Amino acid sequence: MMKIGLVGCGAISGIYLQKLTGTFTNVTITAVADLNESRAREKAEQFGIPRIMTLDQMLADDGIDLILNLTTPRSHYSINKKALLAGKHVYVEKPLALTYAEGKELIEIAQSKGLYVGCAPDTFLGAGIQTCIDLIQKGAIGKPVGGATFMLCHGHELWHPDPAFYYDFGGGPLFDMGPYYVTALVRMLGRAESVVSYCGRTYETRTSGKGESIPVKVDTHDVGLIRFACGAIVSVTTSFDVWHQSMPKFHLFGTEGTLKVPDPNSFGGPVELAARDQADFHTVDLITPYAENSRGIGVSELALACEEKRVNNASGYLALHVLEIMESIIRSNAEHREIVLESSPSELVPMDWSAPVGQLKTK
Repeated sequence: MMKIGLVGCGAISGIYLQKLTGTFTNVTITAVADLNESRAREKAEQFGIPRIMTLDQMLADDGIDLILNLTTPRSHYSINKKALLAGKHVYVEKPLALTYAEGKELIEIAQSKGLYVGCAPDTFLGAGIQTCIDLIQKGAIGKPVGGATFMLCHGHELWHPDPAFYYDFGGGPLFDMGPYYVTALVRMLGRAESVVSYCGRTYETRTSGKGESIPVKVDTHDVGLIRFACGAIVSVTTSFDVWHQSMPKFHLFGTEGTLKVPDPNSFGGPVELAARDQADFHTVDLITPYAENSRGIGVSELALACEEKRVNNASGYLALHVLEIMESIIRSNAEHREIVLESSPSELVPMDWSAPVGQLKTK
């Protein structure tokens, strides 16, 4: 039973607490922490967590094995580093860090200490993307040729209570939503080799729902092309500058057909396939029971990997590769050139999806 200290009791913490206390059986949350102690107390009471602690108290506690870092992106690197240096495993919300250099340092520290790093998103462990992976591996679309993904909206300032960080360094549509799309692509197609891109921003300021002016410090319309080692070339468009659109979220094209991939920010379907000799798409049955919001499955799978002494699926190596791809989209635009990648993701470990829900097993 892996004992977890959760840091950051904001909006995303609710689903993690729900699933890690009520669904997944190989972990237990023993303490929560937040800069706002009343918010930590509220979550502790709601989910029956026995202790409210500070981060430093958690790091000094031999009864805590892993720090679950759900803080805002600017705090990811510093908290992850402190936890690893204190001898704790880490699982962090996306992204792993704000720069590839920071992420690489974290992985090197973990390697030197024999510690595990996990990172969201773990949505690729859901029924939708797992079904797509299975179809690709079985040759349903033949050899992957390419694809296109679109994450288009007009940003978060009108609905989010504190939207400024979305327009600061480490924010923007690429670092906010890009991890879902890029992680799914890497898990379906394998290692990415290089990136080229164009990026821009339409507005110099945004106005929040409270009437506050927010300076825009990052690009808010990003178009990248990713070349994968398998030969596929995929366009990834993320934007906070679009009012209305009807673009498909995610398509993959192959020599034998086309796959409609479900929203990678979700765990379910639909998954739709059209083989080359078919007139239209048909819906494919999902192959796993994790079609509902199952955030925390990556934490549970990390605990299983630790027990089995193997790499975890939502690993730090995967997150570092995704981080390098996203940073390279920004670099390619700034430097007007193709960026060749150096990192590689960990291999995907097949899971036995016939196991009871909440009791993960490998094949």
